[in-house]
Amino acid sequence: MKHRLSAAVRKRLAVTGVVQGVGFRPFVWRRARRCGLAGWVANDASGVVVEIEGEPAAVERFIHGFQDDIPPLAAIDSLTVETIPAKLSASDGDGFAILESLANSDSGGQSVRATAVPPDIATCAACMAELCDPGNRRHRYPFINCTDCGPRFSIIVDLPYDRPNTTMAPFALCPRCNAEYADPADRRFHAQPNACGECGPTVWFAAHAPGDPRPVPTERSRATCLGEAAIDAARAALRTGQILAIKGLGGFHLVCDATNDRAVGLLRDRKRRVGKPLAVMVADIDAARRIGCVDEQSQRLLESRERPIVLLHKSPAAESEAEAVAISAEVSTGNDFLGVMLPSTPLHHLLCEGLPPLVMTSGNLSEEPIVRDNETAASRLDALVDGFLLHDRDIHTACDDSVVRCAAGTVMPIRRSRGYAPLPIPLGRSGPNVLAVGGELKAALCLAHDDRAIMSQHIGDMGTIETLDSLSRTADHLMKLFRVRPQAIVADMHPGYLSTGWARRCADTLGIPLLQCQHHHAHVASLIAEHGGSGRTGADWRPLIGVCFDGTGYGLDSTIWGGEFFSVDGPLSAQDAFRRAAHLVPFPLPGGDAGIRHPSRIALALLSASGNAWDDRLPPVQATPATAREVLRQQIATNVNCAATSSMGRLFDAIAALAGVRQSITYEAEAAMNLEALAGMAPEKREAYTFTIADGEPLRIGWHEVVRAVVRDVVDGTTPAVIASRFHWGVAHMIAEVCARLRMQGGGGTVGLTGGVFQNAVLLSLTLDALHDAGFEVLFHHRVPANDGGLALGQAVLARQWLNG
Repeated sequence: MKHRLSAAVRKRLAVTGVVQGVGFRPFVWRRARRCGLAGWVANDASGVVVEIEGEPAAVERFIHGFQDDIPPLAAIDSLTVETIPAKLSASDGDGFAILESLANSDSGGQSVRATAVPPDIATCAACMAELCDPGNRRHRYPFINCTDCGPRFSIIVDLPYDRPNTTMAPFALCPRCNAEYADPADRRFHAQPNACGECGPTVWFAAHAPGDPRPVPTERSRATCLGEAAIDAARAALRTGQILAIKGLGGFHLVCDATNDRAVGLLRDRKRRVGKPLAVMVADIDAARRIGCVDEQSQRLLESRERPIVLLHKSPAAESEAEAVAISAEVSTGNDFLGVMLPSTPLHHLLCEGLPPLVMTSGNLSEEPIVRDNETAASRLDALVDGFLLHDRDIHTACDDSVVRCAAGTVMPIRRSRGYAPLPIPLGRSGPNVLAVGGELKAALCLAHDDRAIMSQHIGDMGTIETLDSLSRTADHLMKLFRVRPQAIVADMHPGYLSTGWARRCADTLGIPLLQCQHHHAHVASLIAEHGGSGRTGADWRPLIGVCFDGTGYGLDSTIWGGEFFSVDGPLSAQDAFRRAAHLVPFPLPGGDAGIRHPSRIALALLSASGNAWDDRLPPVQATPATAREVLRQQIATNVNCAATSSMGRLFDAIAALAGVRQSITYEAEAAMNLEALAGMAPEKREAYTFTIADGEPLRIGWHEVVRAVVRDVVDGTTPAVIASRFHWGVAHMIAEVCARLRMQGGGGTVGLTGGVFQNAVLLSLTLDALHDAGFEVLFHHRVPANDGGLALGQAVLARQWLNG
């Protein structure tokens, strides 16, 4: 077309959301060509800009239904359309064109926000078909991908999302890959990680016994076993019981045969991971059914493009015993679940061929962040493994596996990371830019800007220099990607948190204020934000009863909270938005962190506080040597080094100890998880222990009668499973009764459940039933974890409300 179209109109569309790296521009190109329109489409820092010109009816066809027909990985946050002067079509080229990315502002020169960044996505069906096709040039190539799948967040260095801004920049496209990359009709058009065996990354294997002084070949040029031969060598090593470090999509995994007791036990010893469950990878959904119960919802999650670890009941659903696979008991002890995932990359698909289920756990020493580069793996993982399966596609952003479970008929995130991060969570309205750092455990950052919150990938527990360094890198990367300089940093108010210390130093460096908020207020605010209420003010507000149960949170009275009911009866911008309306009666926590590691000590403290003798028939008494008992008795009597706590998580630990389930733990919430497993196995009887509720402001929830009842049951020989069931029922009934009383005081008819205790699927289900029976609407977490992994979202929401005044 070389002339002005008759009666032509020209429209300019600005699209924000997940619209880069997902085939959005070719989608626009095809749609424009079908409608016979001229113009162009290009990426910019905020998303995608489109200009179309043609007959009015054709332009209207292009726009109508535009948002309903987008590519599968795309998500539109906003679409604006404006009429602009028509131009000669020749000025835009012949017909409709895909242009190079625009500068970091729109063509009008206005500053715009950075686009949403797509997460890493599992291999799509089309790429899998090519991977398995002997006639395809990418047959068995372990880095096959297209615009519908493959690495995104983990390889992006900067925006816009173009190949030079990714870790694929060193790999020059061969002629055939370049032809695909340049063809808008091809599904690999501008697929930034596009490559093949001729021009792309390579995988290699290095056998390397722990302590071997020879250097690990961390570069392709030094490797001797390359490509498919390397994957074959890795499979052979796993078959013989060896432990390998394997570089994946977002970091390294430590891998061994999950059916081999010796291999799994050795991996635990080397990694210093005593009891915490290990994840398992299987080749396909049929293999998953041979090791766990896979219902329709679990299958959807396992096969989803996010490919998370899904917690499955261990009981095999195989049709015959011969089909079942015996996973080593060392993989997951003391609970009824296995963490299972399917391969998320072509490399993992090839690795799993013909092998039994594989332990696939994070490549790190206990408490350290996941390793992401070859050199660090060679030095940090050398003593843990018998060999390395490496490749030369760099990982810019480490991204651990996500973990989810099915509960109460829906999906509940436990760890939000690969496949989900950094997808934004809408906040409803714009506000100040804020960086929130979360808590001390399960740390994840939140960058709130414009009308959305960007949750980072899972970072880990703030217990090492390496994890703090990872937190710092993540913060810098988020601020760079999204072109945001925060107006404030927000952290937990606990005086001893390393994350809070980091936040203070960062705020000082940037010359901005540090804000601090109470731990459980942030949990409730996170839930409110997730359900779209973070921007409510004035007449839009509806009262909420926030139930926050967890293990540890620094309270406004300088004690340790964790069994809290809040009446949220005003907008979050109010300084008194959260009223502590009810809580567990505090009890002593002997030795602080030492008490947390030894639930038997908490149980003994509760026995004393409830007037029960330290009877030798009780498991925590039996588990504590006589000398230690006397020290504890004096410590409790004199209240020396005994922190006061209202924590429901610690009460779960104590009941587990009294019931004889667990006297000491090797990882957080181990005792409570064991108690949950027993409760789920108990016969369905609606027998419940009774909490007392004392009137006052706030209501005080007594646990003394519960402890006395548990003692009687233990002495009478009641099984731990029945005790666990009665305790879960009792907690659920107590929640419903407290909420009913608060409703009578004006607390409203909506209850929100948050905090790590509500990751307990048995408790959540019982509580939902009890609250629904009492006529409440109930909110709980679906998008961010109920645990501290979701804390930063609430911190960010509260901080921007305060800044808005």
